[in-house]
Amino acid sequence: METEWTLAIGKMTFGIYVLTTAADQVINGMIASWVSMVSFDPPLVMVAVHSNRYSHKLIERSGYFALNIISRDHKAYLSCFKGSDPVGKFAGIDWRKGQTGSPILADSIGYLECTVWDQYKPGNHTLFIGQIIDAKLQQDNVPLSTLDYEGVYLGKN
Repeated sequence: METEWTLAIGKMTFGIYVLTTAADQVINGMIASWVSMVSFDPPLVMVAVHSNRYSHKLIERSGYFALNIISRDHKAYLSCFKGSDPVGKFAGIDWRKGQTGSPILADSIGYLECTVWDQYKPGNHTLFIGQIIDAKLQQDNVPLSTLDYEGVYLGKN
């Protein structure tokens, strides 16, 4: 059965985002694809973050995160934000601190800066529900999605 559900899940499409966060003067960014709108009023989004990720610890400490919407033109971010060096991930990338201190990428399509509204731990990922406190559409471009790269993230680690 595991093979069947992993094959089926692999055909689901998701957007690709750079989730950023900051706590105690430390920043980090990671690729996130398990993201969804949750509510219009108040404006809430959900992101699933594996509990072993460095960003997970920073979000829990600070209570904030930002979702940077990435365009197909910035597919290189997939490799930039998969490394383990928090500062090195941002080398050569134009960014600024948002209201919460979370990095906002200058060339993202747009961003959603959030304060953690609630969190749930239904399995090996934590679902962070974020209330949008700042957002901006910075450009009109085609967003990056799981249709644009090979491989499937199944959340095993």
